[in-house]
Amino acid sequence: MASLKGRFFSLLLLSITCIVLLILLQGNVLGSNSRTGFLEYNRFREDSDEGESTPSPENPQNYRTTRRNSLMKPKSDKKTTPAETPIPVLSLKSFDKLPQWDFEDIYNQDSPPRLTTCAQSLRNSQDKDFQKAFLPNIRLYLHKDNFNMSEWNRLSHFNNPFGFMQMHHEEVMAAIKLLPKLKEPLLLPKQGGDGCVHCAVVGTGGILNGSKMGAEIDAHDYVFRMNGAAIEGYEEDVGNRTSVYVHTAHSITASLAFYQKYGYKAAPHDEGIIYVMIPEGLRDFQWLQAVYKGERVVSGEYKNRNARTYYSGQFNESRFYVLHQDFLRYVRNSFLKSSNLNKTFWGIVRPTNGAFALFLALHVCDTVSAYGFMTPDYSKYSNYYFERYTKTHVVFYANHDYILEKNLWKKLHDKKILKLFQRTKSEAVTEKPKQL
Repeated sequence: MASLKGRFFSLLLLSITCIVLLILLQGNVLGSNSRTGFLEYNRFREDSDEGESTPSPENPQNYRTTRRNSLMKPKSDKKTTPAETPIPVLSLKSFDKLPQWDFEDIYNQDSPPRLTTCAQSLRNSQDKDFQKAFLPNIRLYLHKDNFNMSEWNRLSHFNNPFGFMQMHHEEVMAAIKLLPKLKEPLLLPKQGGDGCVHCAVVGTGGILNGSKMGAEIDAHDYVFRMNGAAIEGYEEDVGNRTSVYVHTAHSITASLAFYQKYGYKAAPHDEGIIYVMIPEGLRDFQWLQAVYKGERVVSGEYKNRNARTYYSGQFNESRFYVLHQDFLRYVRNSFLKSSNLNKTFWGIVRPTNGAFALFLALHVCDTVSAYGFMTPDYSKYSNYYFERYTKTHVVFYANHDYILEKNLWKKLHDKKILKLFQRTKSEAVTEKPKQL
């Protein structure tokens, strides 16, 4: 009997020991699995890249390692992190085609600037492809408060206007330090309206010649224009209001020389107009310094030019926005990734100013109507709407993929994301010269 009791207690003790060990082992397994949750963000970044990714040259795993360490290792009070410094300047010549970094599709996003109550807002689109590509809260504007050395080093991997490749930190920062954080959202619904923000984006395409779309364009809450937006004498076709003018240093200066013969005298300067700049290169940051300081440009292509005069007295830093490099890169990567980026001249390939203006509108407006943009029958029209008495042809430049953009505008129109102005066959004629 004593022997049986001894065996029973031995088996009971062994069973209890096994159960305790099993619980401990299970706890360790669960603990190790819970850590993988911190890495899911990194896995998402790696899986989202298309094709082969290019590690950062100064530290092949820099961004991935930094994120992991900050999540998995608590900060120590005994050690201080050395101050981050600019990475070595990267050169376009080092790459035969667009490099694909492992953080290529990581973008800054902000809190929603406003909650729309507009039932017809494009943000309510049920199109799955558009929902997948569209980032409603992408960071739109660059300013000194959302910029630091880590941001500089990240963006230095991308060519302009998508980043700061080939640029020096001190040259660019001299301008960025002047950029204040401005109020958002950019546009608000009109009082007494339907709660929606209705926008027209007006390009310079010849399809507007003789269109008589001016009144319809001006009926929108806000009107966007860009580049050589000649208005005087063309009001019946293109309207006369401008709420937002999108430009680069090159476009606002060159338009005066190129389009003066068509009556273009200055960039739009309506009372209270909002100016939006695309920082496409170093010359734009040199321009920005002069604009904000009220001085002449001190160096570069526009040296000694009085930048503020190009805004005809309407420059106001509370109404002057600079597009963020993440927004520009997102537009290219998600919607307009040209096959030319795989060619040796990839470094100059980017969407047009009109494309950036249209996508800005898609992110700050509820409804968007596009006028003067390329349509499938573009060959029927002159290059510009102000070429009234001559039949010119659309000029294709290597730095823009016009056909890709044309196809996208038609696709977005068909999906009812935007409304693209198109002409009927009977209307598709160039205005004939008037008899003298």
